[in-house]
Amino acid sequence: MKCIYCGCPDSKVLDSRSTDDGASIRRRRECVACGRRFTTYETIEDTPVLVIKNNGNRQAFDINKVKNGIIKSCEKRPVSMKDIDALAERIRRQVSNSLSKEVTSAEIGEMVMEGLKGIDEVAYIRFASVYRKFQDTSSFIAELQKLLEDNKAGGKEGGGN
Repeated sequence: MKCIYCGCPDSKVLDSRSTDDGASIRRRRECVACGRRFTTYETIEDTPVLVIKNNGNRQAFDINKVKNGIIKSCEKRPVSMKDIDALAERIRRQVSNSLSKEVTSAEIGEMVMEGLKGIDEVAYIRFASVYRKFQDTSSFIAELQKLLEDNKAGGKEGGGN
């Protein structure tokens, strides 16, 4: 680390401590050339992931928007906030861990639907009806039939929820 006093590119670390919030590390350093001490902070570089909307616009990924959509789908359903938070966190990790710095809103929607399918089928259908923009009852029934077929293939009889 370059010394702030003399510009020497070498310094030694005297002490390292995590900050109170745990988001960074405080390092106390000493310049090998001039002997003066200074403090640096090391933090994780967080490069934002952009979401490509259906109209082509791009905006920063916001897990709160995803979480709010999940909450609306789960209204008046026996789904705990713990389950909602866990699903939102799984989606956030999946988006953050992808090698791409852009993700489509369609990909996020599919992640939410896949997660809701395992939590609550009614919430899944609610989300799907908005996400897939069901135009009539036949498209709604087709989604229900697909869900029933998935349940039979996965060994769930009767839907469970």
